[in-house]
Amino acid sequence: ELMPLTCRGRVRGLEPSRGDIDDALGNQTQGCLLMTCSDTSQLLNKTVEFEEAVRRVVADVRLDNDIVVSVFETNIRVLGGLLGGHSMAVMLKESGRMVWYQDELLHMAKDLGLRLLPAFNTSSGLPYPRVNLRYGVRGPETRTGTETDTCTACAGTIILEFAALSRFTGDPTFEAHARRALDFLWEKRQRHSNLVGTTINIHSGEWVRRDSGVGAGIDSYYEYLMKAYILLGDDRFLQRFNTHYASIMKYISQPPLLLDVHIHKPLLPARTWMDSLLAFFPGLQVLKGDIQPAIETHEMLYQVTKKHNFLPEAFTTDFRVHWAQHPLRPEFAESTYFLYKATRDPYYLEVGRTILENLNRFARVPCGFAAMKDVRTGSHEDRMDSFFLAEMFKYLFLLFAEEEDLHFNVEDYVFTTEAHLLPLSLSTASNSQAPPLVNNMVLHISAIAVFTVCVPL
Repeated sequence: ELMPLTCRGRVRGLEPSRGDIDDALGNQTQGCLLMTCSDTSQLLNKTVEFEEAVRRVVADVRLDNDIVVSVFETNIRVLGGLLGGHSMAVMLKESGRMVWYQDELLHMAKDLGLRLLPAFNTSSGLPYPRVNLRYGVRGPETRTGTETDTCTACAGTIILEFAALSRFTGDPTFEAHARRALDFLWEKRQRHSNLVGTTINIHSGEWVRRDSGVGAGIDSYYEYLMKAYILLGDDRFLQRFNTHYASIMKYISQPPLLLDVHIHKPLLPARTWMDSLLAFFPGLQVLKGDIQPAIETHEMLYQVTKKHNFLPEAFTTDFRVHWAQHPLRPEFAESTYFLYKATRDPYYLEVGRTILENLNRFARVPCGFAAMKDVRTGSHEDRMDSFFLAEMFKYLFLLFAEEEDLHFNVEDYVFTTEAHLLPLSLSTASNSQAPPLVNNMVLHISAIAVFTVCVPL
């Protein structure tokens, strides 16, 4: 990650401290950034930069570090980035480029996966939220093992990366652990409402926070049920998603709003404000094929964006600021991309133009793009999270890209929650402990229009 105001790499312990305890950084900021963003450069056909990034990661990054990291963030950012980079490197090697590549990123991914596995050593199969990369989970002496709670998304956003790692390597261990965690969450859903809470005890399975929505704490759990079906071809994931989705639309969706409720009393609102992470949901509705509510919620989010230039971290039902920060989150751009591909309505190109203009006008600084400390004043935070390069640039590029701008078919891939590219061919890859596969569903989302962007690698 970058500190674009002071033009430094961000390492643990430096200000700003937002997310410091829950990160994936360690003290290898450049390596982390390259691992999480390299496939963006390849998508933009910057093959020279991509190859250099891979060489530097292989040469410089070491994972045997005495540091505590978030299992969730390390999985979606670093492990996902290594697997997405491996997918791109294999594609290039098959076309005669990067002939030197010998699966180095995949070897690093397996090493990292093995370092994350100790977190899953619980009676429930739900992972501890944090793990020491060198020592695993051994108690206070390793600064791990004392936490009892995790968020639903933290435990339920593992399956794509772990299943891909299993199928790339032929080692079923990773996928088995991710499936066990998902199975446990499914069994712990509230059976009357078919909703899940936000925070759960990893030992007892009791819900600690019983509010339920589609934003922070739960969001990507739903996303990964749908995408696990798409990537792996197991229709049990689709059945679970459909069950949850029906309840979301019955209780949480109040068009165009998405408001949290209590899982045991789903007709009772849990709060009167929304957080910005729910902006991914219209894109997920597009994958579901439920276009009209996606259009309505996206339009609501666009009105909030036009009022404040960016989506505040949280905002009220009448679009007032509740939490004023905006860390350059990509979810609204992601949903804009999916809606444009589904509808071909040029209106969404205008939305994309607004996103671009606001980024350049309000967030661009000499060394990158700075997060907004307060959308009301326009003040900055000295931080540019890795997801800005990994996701925002991908989705904006794809929103405007013509077919000739794409040198490979993105329809052959599933985007993880950090927009890393995993090939659909993994559905037929060998995994001796995986259940029988059903016919794979391919996403038919093609690209239209043109966009040029400079990626600061």
